[in-house]
Amino acid sequence: MDKIIDIEDRIPTLRERRKKRTNRKFTLLLVIFLLTLIGLLYFQSPYSHVQKIVVKGADLSSNQEYIDLSGLMKGQSMWEVRTSNAEKLLQKKTWIQDVSVKRSGLTTITINVKEWKRAAYVESETGYDVLLANGEVYQSKKEVFPIDAPLLSNFDNEKTINRMLKQLTKLNEEVLSLISQIESDPSEADPYRIRLFLNDGNEVRAVIPSLAEKMNYYPSIIAQIGESQKGVIDIEVGSFFQTYLDLYNPQPKEAEEVEEIPE
Repeated sequence: MDKIIDIEDRIPTLRERRKKRTNRKFTLLLVIFLLTLIGLLYFQSPYSHVQKIVVKGADLSSNQEYIDLSGLMKGQSMWEVRTSNAEKLLQKKTWIQDVSVKRSGLTTITINVKEWKRAAYVESETGYDVLLANGEVYQSKKEVFPIDAPLLSNFDNEKTINRMLKQLTKLNEEVLSLISQIESDPSEADPYRIRLFLNDGNEVRAVIPSLAEKMNYYPSIIAQIGESQKGVIDIEVGSFFQTYLDLYNPQPKEAEEVEEIPE
C-alpha cells in the first residue's frame, strides 16, 4: 500500500525550491548588471582608447610619418581601429615592401614595417636620393649619406639603372660593402661599361651584364694580387690588373706590361 504524504509535509520543500529559484534569478540579474556597469566604465575609461602606437622597422622614414600615413591616432577607440585599413594605406607607399598592423595589449597598436632594401644612391638637387631594390627612387625628407650602399654617377638611362640594380642584388654582401661608387662609362662598342671605386683603394672596370658573376670573385682576386698593391682591375672580358703607377705614370720599359690574373 502506497504511503500518503500530507501536503503540509511538502510545504517546506516547496518553499526551499522557490527560494533557490529566486536566488538564481537574482544572481543572474546581478551578474548582468555588474557586467553592464563594468562595460560602461571600460568604454568611459582610458583603457578603451589607443594610448600608444609603436612603429618597428622604420629606417627610410620616421616613426611619426608612418603613424600619420596609417590614419591611426592616439585617443581613438580601440574598437574603432581597423588594422586592415591601416595596412592598405601603408602598402600604397612604394618604399614599403610589407607591413602588418596589430593590437598589442589593451591600449597599444604596433606597426611592423619592412622597407625595400637600399640598393644605391643617386645625386639630386637637394643631396642624395635613395634607389631601392625594387627600382623606385625614395626622396628622403632627412639628410642622407651614401655610406651603406654605392653611389651611382652618370646613370641617365632608366633601363641601364634597372639592369644595374639587378646586378647589385646578386652581389655578396661582403663585396657590395666594398663598393663606394659606380660610374657609368659607356662607349660606342659597349653602352654598359662601368667603373667601380672601392673602399680598399682599387678601381674595377666591368660591364653591367656580367658584374655580379665576376665581382663575387673579388676577394680571391685581391688575394692573388696582394693588398699592398693598388690599381685597376679590368674584368670586362678576362681579369687583368695594372697598378696606378703603371697605368698613369708608366715607365719606359714597363709601359706595355699588364699582369693577367689567373682564372
